[in-house]
Amino acid sequence: MTADPLGPLHSPVHRFVLGEVEITLILDGAIQMGISPPFLLDESDEEIAAIAAAANLPADKLENNFVPVLVNTGGTLVLIDTGLGQFGRDKGAGLLRDRLADAGYAPEDIDVVALSHVHPDHIGGLWEGDDLAFPNAKLMIGRREFDAWKSGDGTPEQRAQNREMFLNLVAPIETQFRFLQDGDEVAPGISVEAAFGHSPGHLMFRVKSAEQHCLVWSDVANHYVFSVGHPHSKVGFDDDKEAAIATRTRVLSEAADSGVLVVGHHMPFPAVSYVERADKAYRWVPAT
Repeated sequence: MTADPLGPLHSPVHRFVLGEVEITLILDGAIQMGISPPFLLDESDEEIAAIAAAANLPADKLENNFVPVLVNTGGTLVLIDTGLGQFGRDKGAGLLRDRLADAGYAPEDIDVVALSHVHPDHIGGLWEGDDLAFPNAKLMIGRREFDAWKSGDGTPEQRAQNREMFLNLVAPIETQFRFLQDGDEVAPGISVEAAFGHSPGHLMFRVKSAEQHCLVWSDVANHYVFSVGHPHSKVGFDDDKEAAIATRTRVLSEAADSGVLVVGHHMPFPAVSYVERADKAYRWVPAT
């Protein structure tokens, strides 16, 4: 018997228990892209090739994953970020809403949608056609993030289209948002922490339950080798590159020292790991 090859297969849902809460990771999709210019902007082509080869990675492409997070506290179902939605379906992403069923949920079940920041792969799934994709959810976003994108002051040239997306998707429903500050609680056991740089008001989320905790760092580091292993190297995706480097090195140091479980939006699925110190930098160690 012969069978035609079917291509790579990703399991789209992963769930684990943290104390008394459940955390579900859903693969919104994965897009193949070139390494340059997103990562290692301070390195030569030869150095990038050597770094890639040492990690058994190709030097001319990478896979960019998008991993929204669902936290079920028992009383509140919180969705952190919405993926690319209808803006990514021609590229192999935007699958979150459909894959909720694989996790045992429906869009109407979501109680809170909390946005870490307003880059396209985090807000694109906020709407489905002309309707909000999660119709019963309270909406939350960082105050600093919203104000920066609304004013447009300091918006990098590379984010001009991104700002148009913000003005079309997020700004019109300003009155529906609860605005978050550093330290605010999204739901019992879920708080936000400032992690500015990747975007003006980028937030990460700390989940605590029964003396266990998990850090959902969103886009603090966007690649498990090129960012985690080279935190001081500039990243094209970062809106304020120096601030992003400062945040990245601070968070990586804290994660390595504390041993906290980490979830990263762009990490290899299921995107759950620990951070260890290695060679004056850090190493992504997948949780098993």
